[in-house]
Amino acid sequence: MTASVFETLRDTLRAGEPAALATVVEGPHIGAKLLVRPGVAPVGDLGDPDLDRVVARDALGELESGLTSTRHYGEHGEARERTVSVFIESFALPPHLVIFGAVDFTAALAKVGKLLGYRVTVCDARAVFATVARFPMADEVVNDWPDRYLAKIADDLGPRDAVCVLTHDHKFDVPAIAAATRTRVGYVGAMGSRRTHNQRTERLREAGVTDAEIARVMSPIGLDLGARTPEETAISICAEIIALRTGRIAPSLRDASGPIHS
Repeated sequence: MTASVFETLRDTLRAGEPAALATVVEGPHIGAKLLVRPGVAPVGDLGDPDLDRVVARDALGELESGLTSTRHYGEHGEARERTVSVFIESFALPPHLVIFGAVDFTAALAKVGKLLGYRVTVCDARAVFATVARFPMADEVVNDWPDRYLAKIADDLGPRDAVCVLTHDHKFDVPAIAAATRTRVGYVGAMGSRRTHNQRTERLREAGVTDAEIARVMSPIGLDLGARTPEETAISICAEIIALRTGRIAPSLRDASGPIHS
């Protein structure tokens, strides 16, 4: 059974797919293992079918968040008990940073995103601007309309992923934001002044985006660090992504007032 678990884990990782490996480290059936993968039946068992079911659910949650932890259960998976300790190791895919708009700020954001371990995609419908030569640091450069590209990847976006709209052009950023807010992506940010965002908000409402969906958009994008250069702006954006993901309170430009640049 354990050999099958390890063989399946090996094949899963070689295929570049996510998985979580749960191992009993304390309690009955110590050393028992359960391999959990999204959309696939678990492999292995922890010695009790109810414990398997509960741990599989928790392991998928840990995997989606990219976390590794030890959880405690009753012998049959009961909550708030400590008879069984299970170590859940996540083998998560790198989080995805999708940047819409092949502009000067995009290259800096792509570089910082790669430094933080993101898989970076640059997308712009204008093939003359969105080229590998301009953005060699990106994992992929896509020539497509934002909403059409998001429709292709929507099901793969989750809380660890981020969408940044840097286009400054309503015909690109409105469909991009509208599509992004309807996914499970953890961060949606859009570049522009407060005036630009107010005008954009009206267009989003006209496009059928709800106030709750609009409230997800971090715009003006980034933390209020006084950033001016593309590189400084990229750091402020990534810092905001981190703060939102970890639940920390940080001074976002969206929640401030007055001019962005003093």
